[in-house]
Amino acid sequence: MITALLVANRGEIACRIFRTCRELGISTVAVYSDADAGALHVREADTAVRLPGYAPGDTYLRGDLLVAAALAAGADAVHPGYGFLSENAGFARAVQDAGLVWVGPPVKAIELMASKTRAKELMAAADVPLLAPVDPAAATAADLPLLLKAAAGGGGRGMRIVRELSLLQQEVTAASAEAAGAFGDGEVFAEPYVERGRHVEVQVMADGQGTVWALGTRDCSLQRRHQKVIEEAPAPGLDDGLRGRLRDAAVAAAQAVGYRGAGTVEFLVSAEGRPYFLEMNTRLQVEHPVTEAVFGLDLVALQLRTAEGEPLPAAAPPEPSGHAVEARLYAEDPARDWQPQTGALLLFEVPDEPGIRLDTGYTGGDTIGVHYDPMLAKVIAHAPTRTEAVRLLARALERARIHGPVTNRELLVSSLRHPDFTAGRLDTGFYDRHLAALTAAGTPGEDSARRLAATAAALASAAGAAPAATGGPGPARFGAWRNLASAPQTRRYRAEPGGTEYEIAYRTGRDGAPAPETGERVLAARPGAVTLETGGVTRHFTVTTHGDRAYVDTTSGSYTFTALPRFTDPAERTEPGSLLAPMPGTVVRLADGLAPGAAVEAGQPLIWLEAMKMEHRILAPASGTLTALHAAPGLQVEVGALLAVVQDAPAHASAEACADAPADASAHAPAHQEETTP
Repeated sequence: MITALLVANRGEIACRIFRTCRELGISTVAVYSDADAGALHVREADTAVRLPGYAPGDTYLRGDLLVAAALAAGADAVHPGYGFLSENAGFARAVQDAGLVWVGPPVKAIELMASKTRAKELMAAADVPLLAPVDPAAATAADLPLLLKAAAGGGGRGMRIVRELSLLQQEVTAASAEAAGAFGDGEVFAEPYVERGRHVEVQVMADGQGTVWALGTRDCSLQRRHQKVIEEAPAPGLDDGLRGRLRDAAVAAAQAVGYRGAGTVEFLVSAEGRPYFLEMNTRLQVEHPVTEAVFGLDLVALQLRTAEGEPLPAAAPPEPSGHAVEARLYAEDPARDWQPQTGALLLFEVPDEPGIRLDTGYTGGDTIGVHYDPMLAKVIAHAPTRTEAVRLLARALERARIHGPVTNRELLVSSLRHPDFTAGRLDTGFYDRHLAALTAAGTPGEDSARRLAATAAALASAAGAAPAATGGPGPARFGAWRNLASAPQTRRYRAEPGGTEYEIAYRTGRDGAPAPETGERVLAARPGAVTLETGGVTRHFTVTTHGDRAYVDTTSGSYTFTALPRFTDPAERTEPGSLLAPMPGTVVRLADGLAPGAAVEAGQPLIWLEAMKMEHRILAPASGTLTALHAAPGLQVEVGALLAVVQDAPAHASAEACADAPADASAHAPAHQEETTP
């Protein structure tokens, strides 16, 4: 019987496992790196053990330290969560050799399925349909496009789509390096890339007595960088015949390796409806809550019970009910190549109401660091029908209050309401086709709503600076109202992200209350709340300020603004053509031959920066000459650090003129942009 469980993981999944442990009366042990010393999973655990260091390779990927932590804390079992060492057979064996219970599948099953290449050979022998692997060294143009994948892990790490044969070897090298950093194993393989395919998976649960449950299907087709963004159960639009083939193949895969515990068999379903085996994840999936919601199960509790040797409670799983949808909320900017964001999470509130579940590793006041994946939370909605579940989830996300770094919240809401998604027209190319439209600046109506929110921010700020006689916190002073008309007062705001600026003009009336020049009727204006009437419609705004940031929350959306000073500080100006670090990270490599004086082309990758377990390319903002280089492999940089300077090449000038005249640096583009116009 398990009495104390160490979770060899962090963040959201550790908190989720602890929740079940509390319900079952099992004490909990957390592990944490120095970067996670104040993290929520550490605060929620009964006991915590420090893993000295910051990098995953020094902490969460050190199996010897994790086993030692379990023994030191008196744990008698280890749950690996997902990611890190969750599919590492050597770690599972070390846990068992130490006399601890391994809450996962048998070591042999992990070994057989841990390598995607070996797993495919095994599935072929079991007559499970699959895509034939392609040897990258022997690939031809006829094999394109190809998908490179890490053999030892998932989560999108080490994955690349290759459409040009000339780029294949360098992409293999990059994928191998990323896989080695994420999983400690740089093996990668290639297979045909199926255009407009769907990612459909089957959750399996098996005990040690030979019973295997196939718990329906999940669709995980909406992905960015090969990482899932929105998942749902059951997968919509599949006919009964296809569902049966997927279920049978998943059960066959589990039985072929003598599986025990929770696992997932993943398939790619072509546009023609043909399923192909992708891989088996020998662990709990990030998206397991949608299956739990539909089947009314606690998969973590079942994992713990099967690890203790108990059988599944019945020969067949319970009947499913309703539909569930999950959205992964990330601290990232989708409009800027999914750039991860860091900083203080000042406020984080998701509506707590029927049908909504929140799995998270953060609370307001926590800090989003640079060392780990930027996922803040998973928000799950369960309802009787798909339409209701999708609507409920979109509305909950829309009403959430998230103050701090930029998130993908608006993209999630727009995706859930997109006609293709609501109609169930899903495939892995969804964001390739729709991202630009989903992250566009918006319609005139959206701009009007944002301006109205900026007006609320200005009025709340004015109310906060008003004399005490009018209800504001400031000191009373003579002359709050004057007999002669004067110019209106103004406040300027920049919308974040996006950069649209708004100038809000208002006047102070006899009662000391501010009134906007644009004619909205002010029903209430306090430092934290403003109520406006416009066009006969009353709207309420909650306004929160943190430094120069104003966060305006409404029942139909949230807005972030930066209050702008009246005058720009000359010291804040940046030299045109500067390439700035878009996030804290480590420079891992430079373009071949990159040195001051080198000629570069617009959009050419110059510098590779590693942050949050992903590589990010820093591109040349324009064609021209590299006039300064401040980056070198191994250099750790903070956000905004100057990495290099590119001076534009004059469009029509002789070589002599180029030598005598300064470069035209009028075009300056942020370093993170994928496409720029010189």
